[in-house]
Amino acid sequence: MKLPSFSVGMRALVLLCLLNAAFAQNEYSWNGPVRIAPDPDPNAGSACSTDKFSCGCCLMVQEVNRLKTYFNKSMTELEKDFQKTKESLRVVEASRVAFSFSLFSDENFKCYGPFSEMNKVVIYKNAFLNLGGAYNMNTGVFTVPFSGVYSLAVTIFSDAGSPGNMLAACANLQVNNKVMARAKEFNTNDQEDSATIVVAMHLKVGDMVTVTLSSGCYLCDESYYNTFSGFLLYVTE
Repeated sequence: MKLPSFSVGMRALVLLCLLNAAFAQNEYSWNGPVRIAPDPDPNAGSACSTDKFSCGCCLMVQEVNRLKTYFNKSMTELEKDFQKTKESLRVVEASRVAFSFSLFSDENFKCYGPFSEMNKVVIYKNAFLNLGGAYNMNTGVFTVPFSGVYSLAVTIFSDAGSPGNMLAACANLQVNNKVMARAKEFNTNDQEDSATIVVAMHLKVGDMVTVTLSSGCYLCDESYYNTFSGFLLYVTE
């Protein structure tokens, strides 16, 4: 017998019905193998009693429709979760902030300072990393792009030039022109020495972070000893 031209779904349904007819000894109830809810049709039981083949086919159609509804609902929920995850990832990628600079960009010995003015901003010129572009190499200001907790580190180094000369390496870490931490090495015992500041701070959007020199202080090196680094640990409201 040549079957009419059906879609793939209809062919599968006809095949299921034929299989049901081949195994007529199987018993079905009108509600199928899994009872979902009582059937409101009072003649449902008698329908299966009079025509078990049609009943089995109908039950399979019901089960296919139930599975279709379940999978459609699941796909909708998965799509919503995917969009939420995608948006969260976009926010994380957009909020990546990290910078690391050294004072000089070459290995020729030179000094920064001393200056007569108080709190002269140190401008770091050699970029190791400036992810997010929040550190300005022209002004020496790191402008906070996202409110959050940041890790900040400053290492100062200086060379007095010869033994017995005054070593005056000192710098301040400032936020909005307010001193938050200091590093100082001021003596005549060492020709060269260093000091480091490492802090974790909660900063807000627009805060301006700088490293400054106090009056009379200077930083001298011939490599990459003087550094200023920072990165965002996590975003806050």
